Amino acid sequence: MEKIKSYLKLFRIKQWIKNGFVFCALIFSRSFTHTDNILLTIKAFMAFCIVSSFVYIINDASDIEKDRMHPVKKNRPLASGKVSLKEGYILAVVMIFLACGISYSVNPLLLNITIVYAVLNIVYTYKLKNIAILDVMSIATGFILRVAAGAVAIEVRLSSWIIICTGVLSLYLAFGKRKNELYLLKVGAGTHRKTLSQYSEEYVDRILLMLLSLTIITYILYCIDGTDYSRMIYTIPFVIYGTLRYEMLLSNNKMGGAPEEVFIQDKPFLVNIILWLVTCLWAVTL
Repeated sequence: MEKIKSYLKLFRIKQWIKNGFVFCALIFSRSFTHTDNILLTIKAFMAFCIVSSFVYIINDASDIEKDRMHPVKKNRPLASGKVSLKEGYILAVVMIFLACGISYSVNPLLLNITIVYAVLNIVYTYKLKNIAILDVMSIATGFILRVAAGAVAIEVRLSSWIIICTGVLSLYLAFGKRKNELYLLKVGAGTHRKTLSQYSEEYVDRILLMLLSLTIITYILYCIDGTDYSRMIYTIPFVIYGTLRYEMLLSNNKMGGAPEEVFIQDKPFLVNIILWLVTCLWAVTL
């Protein structure tokens, strides 16, 4: 039983919530009224959950020595020794083949996106994560691919504004994670992650404020110019509150190292997300 728990922890199931971006196309194109589209989107979501677990395993294997020096990451299955490297690589192979199989069962184009996502993250793990700016841009691209996967699965086209907003928001989350790492690791940040020696907290704070503003602006532009559903403007207050709330948590509590935990643990934030989702469904349905 302990071994199974370690495997599940290795898969980072908590972080599967990030793959919720796959559902954007289903919601914003009003395709959730068709059962087939719902099932296809769920399959795409499952494929990205599995391929993301593949990525987490490869990343943990690559960073095993550095993770052992991290105050939190040292407890990860590979770093702690609860799962061997050999077991990790075997599980990674199983996960990538399973993800590709599910993607292909939806359509070949989704398979292509899944493979691109996997390759991007492998390149990120071994190269891009050591290059400042490109490291966070790679993370943002991963979120855009999630949104694209949802659109491809049900064969719909999304507004350019929602794609841009997704990219800006994911950049914001990525820089928030960098800020959290700088706070936790202090002077030893550069030894854990090479790019952290090139970031200062002052610089990251300025970037976060810029991206926070851009997230709100691009979402407003989407609601005004990027959708046929005029009632989407009523979702704007929830986005403004959510982004400001996240910034407050990031600044005051030094949270942000794991955005998915903020989404789940902070009740006001969670309630806001639910209200935003309900309002979105109302806006595109009536």
